[in-house]
Amino acid sequence: MLKKLNRLLNIITGAFVGVFIGHGLYVFWDFKAHPDLYAMQSAPWYTSILLYGAATAAILLAALVVKLIIRQKAKRS
Repeated sequence: MLKKLNRLLNIITGAFVGVFIGHGLYVFWDFKAHPDLYAMQSAPWYTSILLYGAATAAILLAALVVKLIIRQKAKRS
């Protein structure tokens, strides 16, 4: 059971990191292709990347905490 949960956490971690990298690359590409659209905004062009980064960091931190708990329980068994 703990191995399955650990594997699921690894998949979730990898998926969120992949989405973050993909989103960052897309926003950068879109900024380079259409800089005038981003010049009209009051926020910098990389604001959405920062928001995705913060959300990804929070999810990774939660997954890390759960993985540490799993590791502690596996050592006791």
